[in-house]
Amino acid sequence: MNKQTLILVLNLLPFIALCQKMIAPGSPDINTSYLKPQKSLYTVYYVKDTSWTKKGTMTYDISYENNQLIFHYKYTDKSNEWSNIRTSIADAKTLRSISYQSESSGSKFNLDFGETIRGNYYSKKTKKDKILNLKSPGSFIDFNLADNMMTTLPLTVGYKGTFSQFYYDDNSDTLTSNYIIKEVKSYAYRSPKTGNHDTWLASVLEESTGAIYNYVIDKKDHRLWQREMSLGNGMWEICTNEELDYQPIKSQFNKEQAVQQITTGSSVITGTAYAKDNTGKKLGGLVNTAKKQFAPKGTEITLFPNSAYYEEWTAVNKKIKKQGKIPEVPLDSNFGAGIKKAKVYDDEGHFEFADLLPGTYVIMASFDFTNSYNYSYVTGYTNYYNYWGYTGSNTNYASARQHYRDQAHIEKRVTIDKNGEKKEVNLKDN
Repeated sequence: MNKQTLILVLNLLPFIALCQKMIAPGSPDINTSYLKPQKSLYTVYYVKDTSWTKKGTMTYDISYENNQLIFHYKYTDKSNEWSNIRTSIADAKTLRSISYQSESSGSKFNLDFGETIRGNYYSKKTKKDKILNLKSPGSFIDFNLADNMMTTLPLTVGYKGTFSQFYYDDNSDTLTSNYIIKEVKSYAYRSPKTGNHDTWLASVLEESTGAIYNYVIDKKDHRLWQREMSLGNGMWEICTNEELDYQPIKSQFNKEQAVQQITTGSSVITGTAYAKDNTGKKLGGLVNTAKKQFAPKGTEITLFPNSAYYEEWTAVNKKIKKQGKIPEVPLDSNFGAGIKKAKVYDDEGHFEFADLLPGTYVIMASFDFTNSYNYSYVTGYTNYYNYWGYTGSNTNYASARQHYRDQAHIEKRVTIDKNGEKKEVNLKDN
């Protein structure tokens, strides 16, 4: 864009804004029923061309109390060395701003909104307080709520609108800036977890700086899937929704029950972990002839109660892995609390678990071992002749033994029928 064209565009911006619908707190276009009490997590990237660099994460946490919407925002850099925390309170129906608090590495301040905006600004650099008494600039949307406000709008192809965004900067006298919704169109968004979603792509122009924001918003539930912000020189900040609510497993994991099952009983499971004689490679049609391979001393054995949750988790991930389209589902974050560990305590693969209640348990082990197989090879040929000439030949063979490293992965289900029972199992590779 040349200089003359840029000047023309900037001159036309106020006119464009005036021609569009103004969106303000209480506007009929704002439908706060789309703002459900929930916590959302976004990963923040800086993107240029095809290069994506992770910069950090941000969380959006919405709750309601006394007809007020309470919105907590937290940005954490990728090294977890610093964060930026903001809290906005607004009228639950209209999004009219009531208060705002912020703390970052450089400052800490708060605002109470009314005809006069009052507050306090503290600079961590100068260690000085500044009392704020600001004249209200009129109707506006708190910048901290702007992303969520976009999800409340009745977006459709051709939708237009302008809203004024409030932002306090101690180095500037300007309190608001207009944001112009320039274009809304249909867009197919693909989530790495849940596949394709029909969405709206809303492009917004910040009037004062010329920055572009793109919002990817679900057509059905108005979820904000992605937000993009232009940073200049071809660089974009892109925030992607990590879907904290994604849970295709319908069964619930019961942490308390699992912990009780592995700690409050009087039953015992003892066993031997080993790889079978015919585990491993089959080369040249000859199976290895090594004897039973015990799990080495110190090998970790894992035990946990079997459950409807784990069975469903296994089945769902098996299906996902077969289709190869989306990542596998992680275990419930509390699952580790119901896991018990033991180690092989000798050179013959023995292990033991105590304090177990009746029930079915899953026992797992993985270990490396050295295996071997016999094979034969041709060493030469013996030819035979008589008076009339060549009569035939024999092939001469020799045998040898080859060693190689192999790995066993074992999973076995063991059931204890009554408390106090002692169960002995062979944990062998199949």
